Amino acid sequence: MSFNKIISPLKKDLDSVDNVIKNSLHSDISIINQISSHIIQSGGKRMRPILHLLLSGLSGKISPINYKIAAIIELIHTATLLHDDVVDQSTKRRNIISANILFGNSASVLVGDFIYSRSFQMMSEINNLEVMKLLSNATNTISEGEILQLLNIHNPNIDEKEYFKVIEFKTAKLFEVCGSLAATVNHNGIKKINECAKIGKNFGVIFQLTDDILDYSGEAINIGKNLGADLAEGKITLPLIYAMKKSNKVQKTTIKNAIKEGGINNLSDVMQIIDETNSIENVKDKSLLHLREIESLLKGFEKSPYKKIVMDLAEFSVHRVS
Repeated sequence: MSFNKIISPLKKDLDSVDNVIKNSLHSDISIINQISSHIIQSGGKRMRPILHLLLSGLSGKISPINYKIAAIIELIHTATLLHDDVVDQSTKRRNIISANILFGNSASVLVGDFIYSRSFQMMSEINNLEVMKLLSNATNTISEGEILQLLNIHNPNIDEKEYFKVIEFKTAKLFEVCGSLAATVNHNGIKKINECAKIGKNFGVIFQLTDDILDYSGEAINIGKNLGADLAEGKITLPLIYAMKKSNKVQKTTIKNAIKEGGINNLSDVMQIIDETNSIENVKDKSLLHLREIESLLKGFEKSPYKKIVMDLAEFSVHRVS
């Protein structure tokens, strides 16, 4: 099933979220509007707002406050993208020139700061201390994840445990808070809040694992960036960790040197080793474990059309090609 077909029941809700985002980002300073529009309109899936809306429906109902929370979540994510592209010296995002190349690093960082601060203004307008606490804690954790990832650059000795700590902080945390916020706003008890948070967290891990897979097996036109972009930046991801576990001494040295050096001179050799060690399939197997965890957690919720959409979206995320 296609992504658009899966989320079609949410079209009106997503239109409302988009309206909140557009209205919130308006500024009298033209470059803020230019950069904000550039990245917001660059073709992202809105996966985090979608998940928040779905888990809101699953845990009670979708109401106007969820549109604002979904918009805040997307703005936080957008700010991190602007900052990430500067840190990673990216030249392309979602198949278009990245904002840091078009407008410069300084402008991209400062507009990222503007979007962060605007999201906190919107949080205060909701006037719910628990919502503010969840979102501010999540934002802080994401920053820690970004710093951890930076510290791990060009380090080939990162193990699976350290890798998962980074992605749970950097990527999965915002998905996790999509769930905890949904259940909190719907006045669910702690059990349901935790279950929605766990669904979100597993969703975030799946999303990142699939990104890692696509970096070594996707098509540049689909994934919106060059193949081997993580390796070029000296980032170690799960396909490389699994490949090193199963490779011989020569192969392991090749991968380690590629991580230490960065760049893509050794990309074809590394991809061959990943293929020979069946590492992509091993990572997919890991994704499927998280998919089964989502399936198990959903059993605790009453029958609802949202249950099927959440499961369909999770399955899509495991097998997506972009």
